Amino acid sequence: MKRWFITGTDTEVGKTVASGALLQAAAAAGYRCAGYKPVASGCEMTPEGVRNSDALALQRYSSVPLSYQQVNPLAFIEPTSPHIVSAEEGRPITHLALSAGLATLEPLADWILVEGAGGWYTPLSEQHTFADWVSSEQLPVILVVGIKLGCINHAMLTADAVRARGLTLAGWIANTVEPPGKRYQEYLSSLRQRLPAPCLGTIPYLTDAAQQAECGHYLRLPE
Repeated sequence: MKRWFITGTDTEVGKTVASGALLQAAAAAGYRCAGYKPVASGCEMTPEGVRNSDALALQRYSSVPLSYQQVNPLAFIEPTSPHIVSAEEGRPITHLALSAGLATLEPLADWILVEGAGGWYTPLSEQHTFADWVSSEQLPVILVVGIKLGCINHAMLTADAVRARGLTLAGWIANTVEPPGKRYQEYLSSLRQRLPAPCLGTIPYLTDAAQQAECGHYLRLPE
C-alpha cells in the first residue's frame, strides 16, 4: 500500500493537473490507483448533486472504479477556505471523517493519492489545518510548485514546514502554469538546487484539457 499527499505552494498552482499526471503514471506502472480529495470548495450543483471539477478529474484518472462520494466526501459550493464555509453550513471537517474516507479506499487500491485544498496550512476548522491531519496519518508529501515569480520562496517555505512536522518530502513537481518567461530555466535550476527532495518531473504549459489528459509521461513516481 502506497499513500501520498499532494500539496501546493499556493492555490491555483495546478495540483489537480499534477495529481492526474501521477495517477496516469501509476496506472501505467501497473498499480491499482485511486485519487482522493476529501475536502473541496468551489463546487457546482449538477443533476447528479454537488460536484467539484478537481474531484471529477481524480475520479476519471483513478484506475479502479470509484463513486463520486468515495473521491470527495465533503463538497462545498462556495469557493472559499473550507473552515469558513463548513462552519457556516454546520458541517464540521474532522480528522475522523477524512481518515474514514481514506480507509474506504485502501481495500480497493494499492496506490492512493490524496489531494489537499489550497496550500499546506489550509485551515479545516478553527483548531486544525490540513497539515495536522497529514501529520496524524504520516503521509509522505509531494509538493507542486507553480513556476512563476515568487515560487522559489514559497516552495522553500513549504518544504521547511513539511519537514518540520517530521514528514517525508517525497518529491516535487514543477508545473508550468504560465507561458515560460525569460528566467524560467533559472527558476527551475534554483528550485533543484534548494529543495531537499527529488524533482519528479516538469509539466509544460498546457492550454487545454486534452493535453492535460495525456501528461503522465512527464512525471516519474516517487520512491
